Amino acid sequence: MNIYRRELRAHYKVLIVWMIWMVFLIISGMYKFQALSANDANGLLKVFPKSLQVIFGISGFNLSTMIGAFGILFLYIILTATIHATMLGAEIISKEERDRTSEFLFPKPVSRNLVVTQKLLAAVTNVVVLNLVTLVTSILTVAAFAKDFSNNGMVIVLCSALLFMQLLFLSIGAVFAGILKNSKVSASIATAILLGTYVMWVVIDLNKNLEFMKYLTPFKYFDASVIIHDGHLDVFYVSLSVILTIVLIITTYLAFNKRDLKV
Repeated sequence: MNIYRRELRAHYKVLIVWMIWMVFLIISGMYKFQALSANDANGLLKVFPKSLQVIFGISGFNLSTMIGAFGILFLYIILTATIHATMLGAEIISKEERDRTSEFLFPKPVSRNLVVTQKLLAAVTNVVVLNLVTLVTSILTVAAFAKDFSNNGMVIVLCSALLFMQLLFLSIGAVFAGILKNSKVSASIATAILLGTYVMWVVIDLNKNLEFMKYLTPFKYFDASVIIHDGHLDVFYVSLSVILTIVLIITTYLAFNKRDLKV
């Protein structure tokens, strides 16, 4: 597990920065929504056109409830966490070629599969740690503003959805790093797909005639307003995200084993 520990050491400083940012985002966001709720936030939201409500993720929520306010913030939490996961997946697989250290790692008596496995395990560890920090911070912050822990169950459900999203976009970053030789290009393409699926989610919400495209964007799989309304995750979308993640990870192994490495 030397490669696993090496990757954890290599990324812990960056992880700390992301954790600090996530904690700041959650606390500052809840302060903002508390101020809005004191001024008839639901009435204020009606002033915004439907298009702006969808773009900023404020459509379909009840701001008179604390979990409704958290649901709006959750979109920004997802964007933050998935950007981290996407960039991490692309970077951790291709960093040896970027740093010109492939000749030192891959001639060692370890297979490429083992190298990729330990790198992905380190990436998943980073993702899970960020998710746990998000979960604990969310529970404590929501409870502090609501003066109780009655929203715990829904916060846990939402953070479970977040983890599925993180793992899916981690695998998207990894698969492009496995296919492409240029680490910058793979990270850029993976991030573009992330932003593209977000835009697609917005467009679908604005035009119900495009509802058939919902299977193309993970943001539809784990829509906070739907989850809060239903009280649980959709088993079909959870299964779909797991299948996509597994397929992408398998593709990462296959692609990385076939291509020549830059040294």
